[in-house]
Amino acid sequence: MRLIGLAGWSGAGKTTLLEKLIPELIARGLSVSTLKHAHHAFDLDTPGKDSWVHRQAGAREVLIASSRRFALMHELRGAPEPDLAELLAKLSPVDLVLVEGFKRGPHPKIEIFRAANAKPLLQPQDPAIRAIASDTALPDARVPVVDLDDVGAIANIVLAEAKPLSSALSPEPAH
Repeated sequence: MRLIGLAGWSGAGKTTLLEKLIPELIARGLSVSTLKHAHHAFDLDTPGKDSWVHRQAGAREVLIASSRRFALMHELRGAPEPDLAELLAKLSPVDLVLVEGFKRGPHPKIEIFRAANAKPLLQPQDPAIRAIASDTALPDARVPVVDLDDVGAIANIVLAEAKPLSSALSPEPAH
């Protein structure tokens, strides 16, 4: 499995890009999974449904399965939040894992930048950012910059810069 992240401030368009990028990568013959970091409590099941009741009753894990899919909910119940490596170990093998979030991690990343956000670039402070997908020209950028709407070019960067899991989570040596 190889790994690359999409990093950027909230509202930059990471999820919107993933929605277009995943089909592009699949069309190129890759199997793709995603891992999304949330900064808040979230729910996947509906209050009142059986899985929700099981979880609310105190179950550590609730596995929901049908003929079409399964989902495993794991309650931390005060345990520390798992790091990226622990979470990746829970995924089934695929060709490529796209990570949304974990913007401070050492794994290779493409920064998603939208000028309207009025936020600074992450890239100057993050040596793991290999390229920037932006809706504006960034002539002073120290990495390649591609148009945020050019999904083909972004897919090319993903394929060129994704690293095997064995090396993706180690910081790059200083140049």
